[in-house]
Amino acid sequence: MIISYNRCMAAEQKFPSPARSPGRPREFDMQTVVDGAVRVFRERGYHATSVGDLSDATGLTAGSLYKAFGDKRGVFLAAFDHYVSVRNAGLRQRLDKAPSAREKIRAMLRFYAESSHGREGRRGCLVVSSATALATFDEEIATLIEATMRRTEEMLRELLQQGQKDGSISSEIHVPAMARSLLALLHGFRLIGKSGRTQREMLAAADEAMRLLG
Repeated sequence: MIISYNRCMAAEQKFPSPARSPGRPREFDMQTVVDGAVRVFRERGYHATSVGDLSDATGLTAGSLYKAFGDKRGVFLAAFDHYVSVRNAGLRQRLDKAPSAREKIRAMLRFYAESSHGREGRRGCLVVSSATALATFDEEIATLIEATMRRTEEMLRELLQQGQKDGSISSEIHVPAMARSLLALLHGFRLIGKSGRTQREMLAAADEAMRLLG
């Protein structure tokens, strides 16, 4: 029985409350605003996204954005937390339906593959793009990215161990190394998805990766 992969997936963050005067009602829906911010950061990247782009994507003026989040970085942090939370919830639903550890890994590979083609694939992954553009220069963001990737790697490691116990995964596999390999593959899917791939190509790659497990 897999227990702790659910703990890994449960670390979901809430939106920060926008700053406003006492007694003043919220004038916008926070989820809609952060969804818009996620979309533009994914499409343009952090550095290429202007406050004007965020205003267009969220429907808020620059002044309202600053009031709610402080600055562009504050908008990004809220968007990153939301993106990871939504992705984790979607992945958890897939894993909960899979009957065995091996099939959970297959579901995980296909979940990433399905996000790596067409329009969704071209938008890319906020974790992957942030790792390349921001992690070197921003310690807080680097810590968030590292924690997100380590949770995924830990989940893969636990599923591999469970698969070895039930005989569905080769006992000859070195679990920590394979977990890192699969993590690299998952994020690699999101990276090549930016260049334009078909659904058939990405799902075939996910299914082929299962051969690594014996």
